[in-house]
Amino acid sequence: MRKILFVVSALLISKFIFAQPLSDNEKKIISYINLHIPDAEKLLIETVNINSGTLNKAGVKKVGDIFTTEFKKAGFGTEWVNLPDSLNRAGHLVATRKGKKGKKIFIIGHLDTVFEPDMPFSPYKKLNDSTATGQGANDMKGGDVVAIIALQALQSMGLLDDTNITVYFTGDEEKAGVPTSVSRKDFIERAKTCDIALGFEGANGLNTIATARRGSSGWKLHVTAKTGHSAGVFTQAAGYGAIYEAARILNTFREQLSTEKYLTFNPGLIVGGSDMQYDEKAAKGDAIGKTNIISPEVVVTGDLRFLTEAQKEAAREKMRTIVAQNLNGSKAEIKFQDGIPSMEPTEGNNKILSVIDGVTKGMGLGASVAGDPGSRGAGDISYIAKYMDCVDGLGASGRGAHAPGETINLKEFPFLIQRAALLIYRLTHTE
Repeated sequence: MRKILFVVSALLISKFIFAQPLSDNEKKIISYINLHIPDAEKLLIETVNINSGTLNKAGVKKVGDIFTTEFKKAGFGTEWVNLPDSLNRAGHLVATRKGKKGKKIFIIGHLDTVFEPDMPFSPYKKLNDSTATGQGANDMKGGDVVAIIALQALQSMGLLDDTNITVYFTGDEEKAGVPTSVSRKDFIERAKTCDIALGFEGANGLNTIATARRGSSGWKLHVTAKTGHSAGVFTQAAGYGAIYEAARILNTFREQLSTEKYLTFNPGLIVGGSDMQYDEKAAKGDAIGKTNIISPEVVVTGDLRFLTEAQKEAAREKMRTIVAQNLNGSKAEIKFQDGIPSMEPTEGNNKILSVIDGVTKGMGLGASVAGDPGSRGAGDISYIAKYMDCVDGLGASGRGAHAPGETINLKEFPFLIQRAALLIYRLTHTE
């Protein structure tokens, strides 16, 4: 009974701590942000109107230069992390403050967008009083601005003094330089020195937080088979051919694995015929298909998305087993390539969510909940998730990311900046 009472008491105390009303400092933070929303939108417009497609190194660097000025206003030292020329990437912007107060925070954003210079340009344009459109407005220049204005608000009141915060804005999130062991080396090493990672990718409204994100990896299926006149197909002597074997494998993947929660696998390319060539670097192929010839070769490439490493490995083993059960006259092999790891759901991530829950309740926005991991793909935060507690989805909200007409929700924008500032304040002012 004593143990039960202790647990109940602890829960009540925890609930009180995290759901406490806003302090005087926190109310002042909100007032500062409300006063500076025009500055936030101005910064958003300025950066959205600069093309910073991943391969536009000059554009990525130009956005980084603008944000460098803004970080200095928040009292941060900044540096540019260059990458080897062989990666063909602009590099990364890092802003830091060194101190001993509270948790060591690692804030994640990115400077690049999916929109390269050879694509039709879409500048910032206000559609109405609550919505604007523009390349990267939501993903993720809006998220970068949320983080920057939140930090400036804290700096204005001296609330960043003696805090330890690293902000890391990568220049190639949308298409990371390969190998990622090089392009993410510095990113990972700096993250390991911190306690908590906060990702400012797009928000799903005011009350949903990403406490987990799926990882992504690739696979390549290569099928070879006897060839000959199609009149002999299905016979013991001629066999089934490569196309039937590839079809069997893909369909069995679907039958045996497609209902598993958070697991998806998508064949994105298939090439086969009586004669074929596959260009792996260009991710394309050519084939000649004579209907009276049994196909001797097929190549299929695809992705595999998963919530945990255990789920990934179990799926791979099942896929290997399916591939090995070859139809007569055929042989198949599958190879897997690791990509971005998953951000697994953990109790530590949930603890950060409980702090956010207290913030949104204190702001009068209601409870915050964990979002569906299946709704998000992999991101930079996944590279460091196994080393620390983390959450994502703290940035700007909107619709249509990665597509023409991408929008940002201007009505929610101020509240998301306030939420970010209060979260950072509470994390850096409690042990």
